[in-house]
Amino acid sequence: MRLNLQIASQVSSVPNAEQMQAWLNKTLRAAGSGDAELTVRVVEEGESQALNCEYRGIDKPTNVLAFPMGDIPGLPGAEDPLLGDLVICGTVVEREALEQSKQVTGHWAHMLIHGTLHLLGYDHLEDADALKMELLEQQVMLDCGYADPYADRDA
Repeated sequence: MRLNLQIASQVSSVPNAEQMQAWLNKTLRAAGSGDAELTVRVVEEGESQALNCEYRGIDKPTNVLAFPMGDIPGLPGAEDPLLGDLVICGTVVEREALEQSKQVTGHWAHMLIHGTLHLLGYDHLEDADALKMELLEQQVMLDCGYADPYADRDA
């Protein structure tokens, strides 16, 4: 797994590249995927909002946006297939963690796991697909030592 990390934000809670790499490796293994290359770009709310508006028609910042490469192979000479890009808004992640009484680092892990599963083709538009994706997210989160991100829904 090759991670290209871009930090375009002043948010202080951004996990380091090694931590992100570990979460991504566990996600790829749990999903049965081979090695991959992806970019994670941590942005401020303005960039997140602009991208969310342009690509999803929603004029507000969001926690994570996933831009999959589809079946496009990696760059010539690259060992890993190009998976895609994740754009994560750090201030939204921090705010959500606070509002949801979640550990900030755990919420970062969840956003990376969730976004990576989107890059791998998982979605949550239909109930059956959502259940499959959420079960995988829960498995990886527990494997990473974090709480079930959906546990509070059942309360």
